[in-house]
This record gives sequence, C-alpha cells and structure tokens, in this order.
Amino acid sequence: MNLMIYGVALLAGCAFLGSFFGNLLGLLTGLNSDIGGVGFTMIFLLLATNTPQIASRLPKGSSEGIHFWKAMFIPVVIAMAASQNVYKAISGGWLALVAGVSVVLVSFLLIPVFNKFAPKSAEQVDSKEAEA
Repeated sequence: MNLMIYGVALLAGCAFLGSFFGNLLGLLTGLNSDIGGVGFTMIFLLLATNTPQIASRLPKGSSEGIHFWKAMFIPVVIAMAASQNVYKAISGGWLALVAGVSVVLVSFLLIPVFNKFAPKSAEQVDSKEAEA
C-alpha cells in the first residue's frame, strides 16, 4: 500500500508542474489555455523516474509503485488524445494537419537518439560481446 502512495504522490507532483508550465505557455502565447500540460507532465514523470539520483534513494517497493503509475499514465494520455475533436482540427486548415504530421515524424526520428541514452540490458551486452 505504501508503495502506491509514493507513485501517486510523484504522479500528482508531475501533473501539477505540467499543468503549471502548460498554463504558463498558454499565457505567454496569449491563448489563455493549457498548452502541452499533459506533455510536460509526461516529460517530468520520465525525468523523475529515470534519474539515477532519485531512483537510488527510493526503497524497492516505492520504486515499483512509481513505475506502476508511470505505466498507468500512458493509457490516460492516449485516452485524452483520443477524445480530442480530430475533425475540427483537420477542418481548421492545413496548418493543424501539417503540425500534427510533423510532430509524429520528428518523434519517430528522435527514437534512435533517445535509444543511445537508454541503459543497456544484459542481453544486449551479451550479444555485442558475442559479435566481437
């Protein structure tokens, strides 16, 4: 039970920071709405759970709870994105369509860059040693 509480607390903190920065970005652009708050939340959650200094301080049970809520947050983001009105965005003009496609393409292109920073698993290390 204790381990789930730490995961919820971390998720809530990241959601608060994400909403704050999303609203701040909205104010700076003059739109007076949350722009990218969920995206900022995901970034903060990933940084918090993948930072070695934070992970090393947490007990094993707490770390498992945090990883559980990190995994649960991804379906929430997908559900939020699916509930958006895609028809209005596309009918709003080419800019919305080009922006959406561009973000997806850039995300795909950044996957190899992020993989370079990912820790290597034991299987990957063993297969590289066998090749050498």
